[in-house]
Amino acid sequence: MRPTRLAALTLAAAATAAAATAVVANQGSASPRAAVPAAAVAPAPAPASARGAAPAAVHRPDHVIVVMFENKNYSSVNGSSSAPYLNSLSKAGTLSTNSFGLTHPSQPNYIGLFSGSQHGVTGDTCTNLTGDNLGQQLISAGLSFKGYSESLPSAGYTGCTSGNYARKHAPWASFPTVSGASYNVPFSSFPTDYTKLPTLSFVIPNMCDDMHDCSIKTGDTWLKNHLDGYVQWARTHNSLLVATFDEDNFTSVNQIYTSFGGQYVKPGYASGTQIDHYTLLRTLEDLYGLPALGSAASRTPLTDFWTAG
Repeated sequence: MRPTRLAALTLAAAATAAAATAVVANQGSASPRAAVPAAAVAPAPAPASARGAAPAAVHRPDHVIVVMFENKNYSSVNGSSSAPYLNSLSKAGTLSTNSFGLTHPSQPNYIGLFSGSQHGVTGDTCTNLTGDNLGQQLISAGLSFKGYSESLPSAGYTGCTSGNYARKHAPWASFPTVSGASYNVPFSSFPTDYTKLPTLSFVIPNMCDDMHDCSIKTGDTWLKNHLDGYVQWARTHNSLLVATFDEDNFTSVNQIYTSFGGQYVKPGYASGTQIDHYTLLRTLEDLYGLPALGSAASRTPLTDFWTAG
């Protein structure tokens, strides 16, 4: 065989082997979440312009606030003239039309959302718990956490009640690693400079302003008066607000209002994906690369509310 012919064949074989090696390497390094079913793999991918719109990206917010209200049915809030501000959040962001509490009464819903387990708690009596939780996960990962409770008499207070404050709505107060004065704080210390917020915060209105003892209108007005500044800021500062309820008004359905708002949240979008408090926990953990706690591990994080940009 002529030298030139042999050289050409050798180069062609090397190119083929290199291409095969690259394919194997790429398949081995792919993230499990990004894996494509074998039946969907084409011999040659189509150009990007021919494959349609890209799926929504999952954005890691600089700040997240979860604000929780009490004991109202989804149908009593969604579209209600008593809740104009909550409905404005739905229209400006994403509304979950298929969101549910875990159980009744209040406390196990909060504990489940915060730790991935109800820990056998079935009532609202003060309880002390051990084990991992979302606040501790964030701190251990070098991030930050605080729970802001309206009417909490002092930072680090772990009493069961004080005026309109009820510990049953502040699950971090039940876990010793995050119940201290650095994490369990009055809402009066909520910063006006939102860059000073921790990575993730819970905001808990008191027993009147969370609609437990007072009207939907009372809670809706409180939310607008106290968190609209953050809402407006979040829309241009890579941050997120989740507004939700612990449970409905003690029906067997237990469907609740939940909305998402922020810079990269789809506006005017209704998500029909079924979620509950464990799903929300898994979603929050996933944003920051945290392992799923307890029952959150059996949930899929909600991602359809993010924009592709």
